Amino acid sequence: MRARLALLVSGTVCELREVRLSAKPPALIAASQKATVPVLVLPDGAVIDESLDIMRWCLARNDPEGWLAREDAALIATNDGRFKHHLDRYKYPDRHHCDPAEHRAAGLALLQPLEARLARQANLCGKTRGLADMALMPFVRQFAQTDRPWFDAQPLPALRGWLARHLASPLFAAAMVRLAPWQPADGPILFPGSAR
Repeated sequence: MRARLALLVSGTVCELREVRLSAKPPALIAASQKATVPVLVLPDGAVIDESLDIMRWCLARNDPEGWLAREDAALIATNDGRFKHHLDRYKYPDRHHCDPAEHRAAGLALLQPLEARLARQANLCGKTRGLADMALMPFVRQFAQTDRPWFDAQPLPALRGWLARHLASPLFAAAMVRLAPWQPADGPILFPGSAR
């Protein structure tokens, strides 16, 4: 999701191949040893297979909204590390053989600093959206959607407002395009880079 957001805002057009991870196509496995998504294969054959790295690559090429100026590396590292750890165990307790309530509480504790920050300003690093917002928002969305009534009952009004604004944006709507899983015989499907 966050890779798509950066592709869109940067105006980067690429061929999009939707894959089902339960039936990974050989082309995905050949492109990246990790064989997870996203994977960006550049025209020169170089591969970027981390979503945050894809975001930074796109924005280094074209950053019309100045997202890179609104990055908080420590906040993103906490999100991608500790928060993602707890999110995965909250969402998929059977897979991780753990107590989801414990991980939900730990995730909630990590959202408190975001609430405090958003109570003072519209976005995580200022008035307008930036890299920090778009790097964290998809994970906060997953956390919220795991048990929406519970999440909505938590004392996080600023965070809920921030999430709702980003989910209602034309950029998010454009990133949420749903495609059938890619097959080798399929022609190219270009992911548009013009939505804002």
